[in-house]
Amino acid sequence: MFISHRTAFKTTLAAALALSSSLALAAVDRSTPLPSGEPSANEIIDQVYFVNHFYAFDNYGIGKKGKKITVLVNKSAGKKPSTLTLERYLNNQYEDDPVIKARDLAIFRSGKLRGTGMLITEYDDPNKSQSYAIWIPALRKIRRFAQPAHDDAWGGTDFTFGDVVLRKPENETHELLGKETFKGCLGGIELKDNEKNKYTRNLPKPSCAPDGKEVYKVKSTTKFPNWWYEYRVSYIDTNTFADYRTEYFKDGKKIKVIDRDWRPIENPSDPRQVVWGYWYGKTFATGHETWAVIPPEVVTYNDPKLKPKLWTEKTLRKIRR
Repeated sequence: MFISHRTAFKTTLAAALALSSSLALAAVDRSTPLPSGEPSANEIIDQVYFVNHFYAFDNYGIGKKGKKITVLVNKSAGKKPSTLTLERYLNNQYEDDPVIKARDLAIFRSGKLRGTGMLITEYDDPNKSQSYAIWIPALRKIRRFAQPAHDDAWGGTDFTFGDVVLRKPENETHELLGKETFKGCLGGIELKDNEKNKYTRNLPKPSCAPDGKEVYKVKSTTKFPNWWYEYRVSYIDTNTFADYRTEYFKDGKKIKVIDRDWRPIENPSDPRQVVWGYWYGKTFATGHETWAVIPPEVVTYNDPKLKPKLWTEKTLRKIRR
């Protein structure tokens, strides 16, 4: 089926950036230290931004190992789910480059976007927008695009571009509501046997890893007028600054939730060296759910085998449909 370059751009970003490190322009970078003493709300959110960008790593990869690969599941209430699989690689090791700050590569291996690739480049210049290069297999060409709008929905997912790629700490005002103990498990999608395929046959149970962890509770109020949400409340690990849950509110009602399963690595040199196990999102008005599941076997970090040439348009042109 032919996919127009505009449709491919929006849908590709929707899927890939649900797993992305949220490349965006902000003051937070790899040199951001851990706070000394009790942090303020702004400092906590800066740390969350640091963790979600994987700035504690030189590179971070979600590849493929045997039959193991990252799967993205979308499910509407009462309907069978759709799935796609992908690989994704992030490079933060550009300290010696006077122009580039980071690059993010995503390659889709199955589903409607099979053979599609995306390369995002973030620049050191805070006034320069990110660049998006999309390899569209139907055209056998690379197309380049400007940044999408913050509130654009991501092609069938429960995330907006602002949720995971464009929102900066300075786009909101932050208030620390205190500390508390996280209770219960994170969300996940339960599929019936007749709804499963080879990629979803062995999905994990919802993670209960955060249960009992001490978290900061931070309220973030958007600065954008007439926005789709008024504020969001995040539950953030007091040691790693991993954001386990974010709840979105409008007109006094909770309208959406995003849960993130964070996993520790062996022998971390920085407590912020944690990786994703999955992302889960649900929009309450429709009951629609999204689940991006990353098998632990496919995760790599600080991998010397990942060379800078991987994050180039040459890689996009080599993708096979």
